[in-house]
Amino acid sequence: HARNLDERTRIEEVLLLHTIRMFTNNDANQRLCESLVSSSYVRQADEATKRKSKLFSQIVSNRKLPTDGWNEQTIESFLLELSQLDSNNFLDNCGVGEREGRVYSSLVKQRNFGLHHGVGRSGDVSAEQPKAIGSSILAKLANILVTDAMKISGLQSIDNSTTLILPLCTGMSLCSVFNALRAHQREEQKQKEDAEERNTIVWTRLDQKTCIKSIQASGYDVCVVEPKLEGDELVTNLQALIKELSEENRNKKIACVVSSTSCFAPRASDDVEAIAKICQTYNVAHVINNAYGLQSRKLCGKIEGAMRRGRVDCVVQSLDKNFLVPVGGAIVCAAKGNGYLVDKVRKLYPGRASISSTLDVLITLLEMGKAGYNRLLDDRETNYEKLKDALKRTASKYGERVLDTPNNPISLGVTLSSSRSDLVTKFGSMLFTRRVSGARTVPMQETKQIGDVELRGFGASFSTYPTAYFTAAAAIGMREKEIESFEVQLDKTFRDFVKL
Repeated sequence: HARNLDERTRIEEVLLLHTIRMFTNNDANQRLCESLVSSSYVRQADEATKRKSKLFSQIVSNRKLPTDGWNEQTIESFLLELSQLDSNNFLDNCGVGEREGRVYSSLVKQRNFGLHHGVGRSGDVSAEQPKAIGSSILAKLANILVTDAMKISGLQSIDNSTTLILPLCTGMSLCSVFNALRAHQREEQKQKEDAEERNTIVWTRLDQKTCIKSIQASGYDVCVVEPKLEGDELVTNLQALIKELSEENRNKKIACVVSSTSCFAPRASDDVEAIAKICQTYNVAHVINNAYGLQSRKLCGKIEGAMRRGRVDCVVQSLDKNFLVPVGGAIVCAAKGNGYLVDKVRKLYPGRASISSTLDVLITLLEMGKAGYNRLLDDRETNYEKLKDALKRTASKYGERVLDTPNNPISLGVTLSSSRSDLVTKFGSMLFTRRVSGARTVPMQETKQIGDVELRGFGASFSTYPTAYFTAAAAIGMREKEIESFEVQLDKTFRDFVKL
């Protein structure tokens, strides 16, 4: 019944239920209620309240996702109860500060469940707020559930103390990590009386602008290590990386190496374990860009191996791409006992942080539960194979083929034999007009200037990739119906494309 009510009525109903529980959830008030209505009904209601309270206590005591997801009413009730612990919701609260959680719009208040203070304090983005204990509890709980979900994906070496949710997208979170690294290395240099500042980051090339722009925005120079071509697949050029870290290139003053896992085919995930061992040998920090890699057990397994057998200082991943929430958040993490960089990010964050992304992922994980998350991971792996089969069927009809990229478990590439860039781009627009979003076309020999770095063959992550192609991804949350519809539209697009 509650689902059929408008949003305002639904919130008011849950608030009423909260108020009833607030006045019945102790023995004295229970006896008073029994003087108004049948005692058997009051006891029954009290038992129901205790069952819901047990759900919360289980999460806090177990520090894990609930096995089965909560329903919407339980989540709403829980959030509204927490919001009553924030000072802006106290009865007769008198706020005289410049920020007292005042909100003009009742619609905005409902959207945020009365949680208006954000999270953290100016000295630490994860610190408790005296005026916002409810929000502080919510933030801690979100961190616990996200950590558990990441462990389910395969990152077993992390823990709550080395995991941090940021209200920033992946690129800005990478910026925060690089700035924290600079601050940490400056402190080390002062202790060692070393005047040389490390001003270069070695980046294993991946043609998504976010990572390289985050390096440049942090004030570092970029040293590009291009991958090498093995068959169709672009893999990590370990020898080139070793050369950049060797003594002959020490004048570059390397701050860290940035590797990547999730990427567009035909680029494969970096060999992060081999890179971690190299960084350990050369005593160079290693940051992994795992933007949408949490949804892949295979990629998380590679990162786990890197953490156990080499050097990994920090891993950065997106909230929205991995947990099906709106854009605006990311997670930085490290192995237990190696959280110095995550801790530095936490303490360098200026001011308080928005609670929106934290709230979104908490709600989502509570509703999803462990069973729901595992099911999504399983479905994604199944859909990858179904998407590959659909692409093979359609491509073979028109003399094209699926690129062989066994080390990329998310993205797939299909050749486009036309060498004309305008036609390759046209193929992408033809798909989009047929309501296919997310496909990416890559013409040959395109050059892109990003800051002071020129990248030839941009889009392919390689200067001279031998063919144009397009990509499609089997991402988390994809439905089988979407694959079926895509196959139909792709066939229609190819049929028109060959006429051009």
